[in-house]
Amino acid sequence: MRRVIEELIRKTADDDEDAAEELTAIAAADPQRLVPHHHLMLDLDVLWPATLYRGAGADVVSRVVERVDGGQIPVQLNNLLLVLAHTGHPLAEQAMRRWENAPPAGSDALHLGPLRYAEQAGWTVGPDGSRRSLCGDVAYEWHLRPSTPAADGGTCPWCTSPLWTAADLPDAGDALAHTGWPGRLVVRTCHFCACYTTLYSAVAPDGGSTWWTGNTRPDYIGRDAGPEDPPALLPVMGPQRQSPFQASAWNDGGSTLGGHPEWIQDADHPACPSCGEPMDYIGMLYGGDFDEFGEGAYYLHLHAPCGFAAVNYQQS
Repeated sequence: MRRVIEELIRKTADDDEDAAEELTAIAAADPQRLVPHHHLMLDLDVLWPATLYRGAGADVVSRVVERVDGGQIPVQLNNLLLVLAHTGHPLAEQAMRRWENAPPAGSDALHLGPLRYAEQAGWTVGPDGSRRSLCGDVAYEWHLRPSTPAADGGTCPWCTSPLWTAADLPDAGDALAHTGWPGRLVVRTCHFCACYTTLYSAVAPDGGSTWWTGNTRPDYIGRDAGPEDPPALLPVMGPQRQSPFQASAWNDGGSTLGGHPEWIQDADHPACPSCGEPMDYIGMLYGGDFDEFGEGAYYLHLHAPCGFAAVNYQQS
């Protein structure tokens, strides 16, 4: 297997997309299998996808930090910061904090400060300076099963579609442990309008879920949009996944409760509308799991201290 992985790495270095996909799948199922190969990846400048470096050790992280500090190839800075973020290593965090105040060469071409890259890997640094996980360590399959829409679920004030129950979790246990949520969680949203903007709802531990009146309708959502029935499907928690990184935004059965999302675009943890802090990710629903022609993915988020849930959407 070692030779197989090394061959995949060399093919990836030669821009073989199929090899890169195979490595990505390995990193999702069992990141530790790639740890012995991280030095080879660096030697061959295989920096993408950055998720290949999950679980990297201090020796690898130190090499990446030295490369950033050296500044010889500033065009690599974006990928190097993503690599460091996905390692999650304390040395990576220490360097990213340092660069926040003393930006490395190439920073002027970035759209984010060094520490903001942490969100791409599912963690952040709060106002008090402490590190906080935005994603869970445990993930479960999320199966979509036929359901009857809630009679009192309400309607979208923009398009008048019945609100969609994207999640109803009487007890998600360790899947939501990172959020600190204390009870039943119900997330209702508009399945149509959530495709165009992040939609927030006020939630309560008794299962309460109410459209947030502060949601702002974008101009590009047509005023003549009529109501659409939401999917008559409700996610039901299935078996635990082998790894928290196995959600898929491209393959059937990819819907996942807990763990880390597979972002189609850049990571997008909504800011809590009350305090402005990044919200915790709680699950992903792949469009292809709704019907055979579905695409894209809905991402669900929660900020327990302020009692807000959010749903956003990405597609290629």
